[in-house]
Amino acid sequence: MSNFAAARRMMVDGQVRTSDVTDQRLIAAMLDIPRDTFVPRAVRELSYLDLDVPVGDGKAPPRRMLKPMTLAKLIQAAAPVETDRVLDVGCTTGYSSAVLGRLVHTVVALEADSALAAQAKAALSEAGARNVDVVTGTLESGLAAKGPYDVILIGGAVDFVPQALFDQMAEGGRLLCVLGTGPAAKAMIYSRNHGDVSGRVIFDASAGALPGFIKAPSFVF
Repeated sequence: MSNFAAARRMMVDGQVRTSDVTDQRLIAAMLDIPRDTFVPRAVRELSYLDLDVPVGDGKAPPRRMLKPMTLAKLIQAAAPVETDRVLDVGCTTGYSSAVLGRLVHTVVALEADSALAAQAKAALSEAGARNVDVVTGTLESGLAAKGPYDVILIGGAVDFVPQALFDQMAEGGRLLCVLGTGPAAKAMIYSRNHGDVSGRVIFDASAGALPGFIKAPSFVF
């Protein structure tokens, strides 16, 4: 679809609003930010479809952007406010960081792939995201130097959440992820209260696997 503005509205009306996303600031951000700016030219026609868009150079391990509905529901569950500091783990090309940047004070966009990080910097600059700092680093380690964070978003499916990320949650902080890579995967929210972290399921979900967060297959005898 060449008319990206119309496609963006169809994405929000047909995928986001119909999935019980009612946060008007979030809806406004997704209506305004051109997702196609953050999608590689070779697959730009996929920008507004209900799928996890492939990004990167095609080499293993593959990387994918979260589908719009999943991203919107995760962000809404985090209940972001204007004073929040956010860590976007595995930001790929920066779209999730751009959306978060419209809702919070600052975003640290963490990406392990230097090529994707470069794309994120360029796309975020083009989109006018001035409160997003793109950092290249190991995803599993987070970025404690800029924490603690009120919200941590993990941008892919994971088998586990590293303790390092839980440790970077501020008091009252929320961590969002898709836990599991199979048909039983669930979107989770973890909260820190009085120093303790607890988690609960928020909806059924699926996402592309995030390298570094997937357990190695084990042999069963």
